[in-house]
Amino acid sequence: IMGTKILIAEDEPNLRKLIKTYLIREGFEVTEAANGMEAVDRFYEKKFSLIVLDIMMPLMDGLQVCWEIRKS
Repeated sequence: IMGTKILIAEDEPNLRKLIKTYLIREGFEVTEAANGMEAVDRFYEKKFSLIVLDIMMPLMDGLQVCWEIRKS
């Protein structure tokens, strides 16, 4: 588990922080994104083992992010 990379794509800051806190406590390396466009950018920056993806986000919703990620 140590060093496993997880991307959290969530526009609600308090919820994103809560998820991040629990994942870091378990030894995961966490990257955050506050909207869909940022999530796609972060996805292309490094490889992730898991993406926690909110469906209703600004700029690009979670489904659009999923479709974009699945292209690659």
